[in-house]
Amino acid sequence: MELDFAACYKAIQSRDARFDGRFFTGVSSTGIYCRPICPAQTPLERNVRFYRSAAAAEAAGFRACRRCRPETSPGSPDWSTRSDLTGRALRLIAEGAVDTSGVDGLAHQLSVSERHLHRELVAAVGTGPLELARSRRAQTARLLLDETSMSVTDVAFAAGFASIRQFNESVQAAFGASPTELRQRARPDLESSGWLTLRLRYRPPLAAGPLLAFFTRRMLPAVEDVTETRYRRVVALRETTGIIELEPIAGADHVLLRLRLDTLHDLGPLVQRCRRLFDLDAAPEAIGAVLSADPALAPLLTAQPGLRVPGAVDGWELAARTILGQQVSVA
Repeated sequence: MELDFAACYKAIQSRDARFDGRFFTGVSSTGIYCRPICPAQTPLERNVRFYRSAAAAEAAGFRACRRCRPETSPGSPDWSTRSDLTGRALRLIAEGAVDTSGVDGLAHQLSVSERHLHRELVAAVGTGPLELARSRRAQTARLLLDETSMSVTDVAFAAGFASIRQFNESVQAAFGASPTELRQRARPDLESSGWLTLRLRYRPPLAAGPLLAFFTRRMLPAVEDVTETRYRRVVALRETTGIIELEPIAGADHVLLRLRLDTLHDLGPLVQRCRRLFDLDAAPEAIGAVLSADPALAPLLTAQPGLRVPGAVDGWELAARTILGQQVSVA
């Protein structure tokens, strides 16, 4: 899928937040890649290359910018809800499918050949499944190095790496620094009382009140606990059980995610599920631009900017809720 060079260059000139996460800018003169909102001086047109994904920029030899931190950008809304092959593949890769089953296992899940899967992903996001999985692991590792006091070894395996050597090489290639150097620069000050705490970034605004009210009306006793300010529940994944808590922070661009888990093997996939739970990869400005054209919806959008579509951390649970929900009313 080709990007419109002129439109992308105009977006980075104006640092247009609407494009954050939708593409990344590789700068050949510096060897780094940036978000559209990077505060650095806009590079010359002749030195710029645009990529659909961070993984594609990394595969082309660029490393992440230290100022705009591409690994912290919200996910692209272009892929979060699509039901085609590319959308489903990207969601499975984000949940660690390549780490657990390999590319052949991912292709089998999608009922396509490895060659066809690779061709479709390269056409859509500029790189293949292995590179996408490697980039996801590196980004998870950077998040843990920056915001937790976990040991570097624990970070490596929690992020999904099979070996310390692979971890070191991937992080060095992605960020131009070793894991130890990144940890020395970080100031992990969010952990307390045995909880692991991470920041989940999103595109403001976020209408947290309606989101929490939705979960309150549908709360499962002994599984979920929802208040006016936070959402908490138990989780059970492939290798992990524990508790998660999401707390929207007023006036900020992130939700605090607190976790207490038996093991950290499924941490990366769990973070992705939490993002989907609160629809944190949505693009509210783009949604508002379309819906505000409807005279019936425009006043509602003005009254509640940043509305999201509530998700779920478990697909089977969501399906059961949908079926059973037809029998009752929670209006």
